[in-house]
This record gives sequence, C-alpha cells and structure tokens, in this order.
Amino acid sequence: MSDLDKIKNLRKSTGAGFKDCSAAIKESKGDLEKAAEILRVKGISKASKKMTRNAKEGVIALSGNDKKTSVIEVNCETDFVAKNDDFINFVKELSEINNSVNSDENKLKTAKMKNQKKVEENLISMIAKIGEKITLGRMKTINNDNTKNYFYLHSIIKDNLSKLAVIISLSNNEKNEKIDLFGKQLTMHIAASNPLTVEADEISKEILDKEQQLIAEELKNSGKTEDIAKKISIGKMNKFKEENSLMNQQWVIEPKKKVKDVIKELGFNNLKIVDFYRIKIGD
Repeated sequence: MSDLDKIKNLRKSTGAGFKDCSAAIKESKGDLEKAAEILRVKGISKASKKMTRNAKEGVIALSGNDKKTSVIEVNCETDFVAKNDDFINFVKELSEINNSVNSDENKLKTAKMKNQKKVEENLISMIAKIGEKITLGRMKTINNDNTKNYFYLHSIIKDNLSKLAVIISLSNNEKNEKIDLFGKQLTMHIAASNPLTVEADEISKEILDKEQQLIAEELKNSGKTEDIAKKISIGKMNKFKEENSLMNQQWVIEPKKKVKDVIKELGFNNLKIVDFYRIKIGD
C-alpha cells in the first residue's frame, strides 16, 4: 500500500486532516495503527489547549417523543462552527443517546457512538478536527406518568437543532384538539416570557432574597419614609413573583388574561402543568 493510500485510509478512519495524517504516517514509518495512536494523542493535546477558551455559541438539540423528551446543549466558540456539518451530525447522534440515558451526563460520556468509540473520545476528536473548544452543557429529560409533552424550537439551525428550546408536560388523559393547541401555544408563551416556575410559591428563597436586596438598594436613596418604602418593596416583590411564575403571567396571545385563566376556560378539571424546561444558548 502506497503512503498516499495509507493517508487516505487514515483520514477516513480518524477524520484528521491530510497534513496531520501525512506527518503521522511518516512518524510511524508507515504503521497505520501507530499513526492512528499518534493522531489520538496529538488530538488530546490540541483539545486540552483549546479548553481554556470561551465557548458561548452552539446549539440545543431536542429528541424523543410526546411521552419522553430530552434536550442537550452543546457549546462551541463561534456560530460558524455551530452550522458545520460534522458538528451538526455529531450533535444529532449525541442527542439521541442523551434521550436514551435520560440526560445522565456520566452515562452519556461513556456511551458508545456508531463508530464504536465513546462519546468523550469522539468529543476530543471533534475538537481536534474542528479547531474550537466544544463542551457538553445543560441537559434535561422530561418523562412523567400520565402526561403528554409538547415542545417548541426557536431559531432552528437544522432539523432538531436550534438556539432555544422549550418542553412542557401537561397532565391530561383526554385526547383533545383544544388541549393540543393550548400545549403548543404554551411552549411559545414560555419561550417568550421565560418564567422561573409554574407557581409563585415555587420560586426559590435564594432568588427572592436576591431580588429583595436589589429592591432595597433601589429604594435606599429614594428619600421615601420607611413605611412607604416598605409598601413599595412589598408591591415590587409581588409583581416580581407574578411576572416570573407561569400561572400568573399574562397570556402572550391575549394579555388581558393570565395563563391560569386560559386553563380554567378550557374546562378540563384534570389539566395541569406538571413540568416545563426552557433552555437558550448563552443564558
């Protein structure tokens, strides 16, 4: 086998560039196995150097069905790479694996991909090949009993890849077009309104304390008396809870109504929002 044929085979098996494959063939004195190992070690070294850089671009990939739905964030450094075919194909396969392991990061990293290599090994190879830092970000699987999931993708890059994704889980055993329409509309509402929780009393104490501090700082030099400042503070906190809890938000389609009013008007007693998840690149 000529050196050129060896380089072609090495490129096909490793995905490395012509120059790197040519150098590895020379270094290994024509031994393809040794050349592949040389490229693997060099790839780890290259990847390690790139991991100190920032990776704030990327994609959100969604997979699954209306019973079990998963999302995973894969970050890179530039939007250009986020649209690269190799990157896209890698993320698509990764997304399916993520759904199968229920967004368990440890299981995901050690799972084997179609080329029989582990996810973490393919990630290193992808970094070396593309030349940017690539990281696995947030991941989530929603899979509840007696529910139906709805999802929405915003700023779609290709197929199931986007810049923003929303999943909601509604509890209702009835098959009804009105519920399905509401479910789809609600995902778009969440994409636009970005609620923190379903109900106001579910907002964490940490978030509320932080907001209280910001309000106190704002009123500190306002010249208001202590009693008035306290009343203003209570009003602002109530407004914060209302604006950030899904059930109390103004319905984007008809702002005079709240989400809870729309659910009530639908007339299904067992219709409830069990869970939701919103994820956006860069947040």
